[in-house]
Amino acid sequence: MKVVIVGAGSVGSSIARELLAHKHEILLIDLKPEVIGRSGLRGAHWLVGDACELSTLQGAKVEEADVVVSATGDDKVNLVVSLLAKTEFGVGRTVGRVNNPKNDWMFNDSWGVDVAVNTPQLMTALVEEAVEIGDLVRLLTLQTGVASLVEFTVPHDSYVIGLTVGDIRWPEDSTLVAILRDHAPITPSRDDVIDGGDELFFVTTIAAEDELRALLSPESAGELEDDADEPEGVQPAETQAPEDDGFDG
Repeated sequence: MKVVIVGAGSVGSSIARELLAHKHEILLIDLKPEVIGRSGLRGAHWLVGDACELSTLQGAKVEEADVVVSATGDDKVNLVVSLLAKTEFGVGRTVGRVNNPKNDWMFNDSWGVDVAVNTPQLMTALVEEAVEIGDLVRLLTLQTGVASLVEFTVPHDSYVIGLTVGDIRWPEDSTLVAILRDHAPITPSRDDVIDGGDELFFVTTIAAEDELRALLSPESAGELEDDADEPEGVQPAETQAPEDDGFDG
């Protein structure tokens, strides 16, 4: 995969280092030529220039890139680069770094951003994820703010312990995509039993987050038990049709 990363600071360099380790082709664009020598990124290609200029992006052959990552410390630059990459060069996927949380609302498809990474928000989420057991934590916002990746660590006294994934009626717009147990990821199936300490990862719409949070709260235990006690296919007595005794009138 060919990835163009704009901004070779600490964030851009870290992304490049990880992608190089996974054998991807990386081109970094930065205004400062001195970052090349101090980056220590072996195998990366470099272009010194202003990524907000069409000529620079043309020289980088951005149209051949699978992904463009705008990782500078300037939100204006990240928005302009994402917009140019999407509208002028038809890049299939753009990732934009959000430096100021107040600008988060602009990082959407109107500016050509497919995935917005709000660094302060992500760091806050990771901190919360480490200390907040039993609460739903948003890790990333996906698809231009329509969906999110959220995590829920199952408390050891949760009512969902011992239930299978198929026992729980998950919200319509939420999908359980992974279970992390004892540091090992599990692809969930209907028969997997939920255990205390499991980390459940969901892709959900932003609108459905509250519904998912309510479902996983202790208050929902009684509702689940009521659903389980109701026999399937049996109508309440007062609504059942009388049996035909064979007599007319």
